[in-house]
Amino acid sequence: METITINIDELAKNILDTVGKQNVLSATNCMTRLRLRLIECNDYMIDALKKIDGVLGVNVDGDEVQVILGAGRATSVTNAVNQILDATKNVKAGEVKIGNGKALHEKIRARNATPIKLFFKKIASIFTPLIPGFIACGLITGIVGVLIKMSPALADEPIIKLLAVAGNAVFWGMNLFIGINASKIFGGTPIIGGVLAALMTHPALADVNIFGNAFVPGRGGVISVIIVAAFAAWLEKRLHKIIPEMFDLFLTPLVTVLIAGTAAIFLLQPIGGALSDAIGAAATTAVHSGGAAVGFILAGVWLPLVMLGIHQAMTPIHVDLISQFGVTILLPILAMAGAGQVGASIAVYFKTKNRFLKKTIASALPVGIMGVGEPLIYGVTFPLFKPFIGACIGGAFGGAVQATFTVGAATLGISGLPLAATTNNVPVYFVGLIVAYVVGFVATWIIGFDDPAEN
Repeated sequence: METITINIDELAKNILDTVGKQNVLSATNCMTRLRLRLIECNDYMIDALKKIDGVLGVNVDGDEVQVILGAGRATSVTNAVNQILDATKNVKAGEVKIGNGKALHEKIRARNATPIKLFFKKIASIFTPLIPGFIACGLITGIVGVLIKMSPALADEPIIKLLAVAGNAVFWGMNLFIGINASKIFGGTPIIGGVLAALMTHPALADVNIFGNAFVPGRGGVISVIIVAAFAAWLEKRLHKIIPEMFDLFLTPLVTVLIAGTAAIFLLQPIGGALSDAIGAAATTAVHSGGAAVGFILAGVWLPLVMLGIHQAMTPIHVDLISQFGVTILLPILAMAGAGQVGASIAVYFKTKNRFLKKTIASALPVGIMGVGEPLIYGVTFPLFKPFIGACIGGAFGGAVQATFTVGAATLGISGLPLAATTNNVPVYFVGLIVAYVVGFVATWIIGFDDPAEN
């Protein structure tokens, strides 16, 4: 497959020329996408964006146009786009000096922002800043685990012990990080969320006995922390309105911590604990009892759920499972959906006569193998649709393998090949990965697709 060199500055300029600099409200990015919030958008603009060299696909989510560029490139292009916008002074702190553009933007946002979608986005955004830490620590833990399996004597080596501590660092401080992030997302003071999370996880809680019941530090994990942080943010905002300004600096944080802390220990943490236990029991029971069938269904429907944006709801579940059991048995299953897509895309590559499509696959396939599947979804399989079905079939079979052997992963935020090092059964994970590749390829080859004509 040919490799493609893309000029980042030229790509950024082409994108802005297509959408119009004056049409851009803001430009941000995630791992694989340039996210443009636009005043207005039309089908002609979207089609033109898709034809730009270096663009792997385009997805429209309300007033946000997501230009899929791939891992690494998305950050570089976004920086270049913002440099151009800053230089032309079209975008300043989210303001646009065009008639009533801002009012139009808010109207579009209100129409497309459904409560469920906003809720999932809000919860997912709590965990997004932590993902690099999960990836780094998860990979360190996985590598240390592999080394110890190869040579058990290494477990006593100081450097291995130090690496083990480093691998556990993000999980050791996870509740604190989530408390800070959750409080920020819900509109409270971040450090108060962190303080309340520390209160709920403090080891000394175990020494406190009230009415014959000893407290359990960390009960409910991240679920409890999110509930408490949301309540504390709600309380704090109301206290700001009630407490006189001259006393606000002192009384608001004090009263918030006292009231929210009391509610956390006696009420909210037990509720969060019950929810956390129920989630953990449901996930483990389903996989253990349902085995291959459950894995087949979960991985088979995962790509459509990603398209709908519902996949964001899984992030806190993964984190909670890791905090309870040390691994999430759901991530290896769901990761197979991306693997099925890799196999489907390879089939398209060898079957298509369209040179642009081949070039798109050549650009998107390496990051797809590394677990970033969005370029393949929006640039290859979903636009052709039948390969999307082939990808779902491939993922379903791979998921069945992972569920049969209850493979778990000690991290989140990564998928595909890199996830292997973090799993508790590397050989089986690789088997499932290969099964998903092969079945995705074969299913797509058999189903076929309407080969798009050259432009």
